[in-house]
Amino acid sequence: MAGNNVSHAMNKTKRRWLPNLQAVRIDERGTHLTARVCTSCLRSRRVKRA
Repeated sequence: MAGNNVSHAMNKTKRRWLPNLQAVRIDERGTHLTARVCTSCLRSRRVKRA
């Protein structure tokens, strides 16, 4: 996502909200591999950890 930093004087500069990615070992069809996965996917069990 993108948006603005807004100062007290209402000056605006661009900023970004980046996903919280973690390097985890996942179980992909019986093989283990390292992938960068967002923490919301880890919490919701959308990705199965090895």
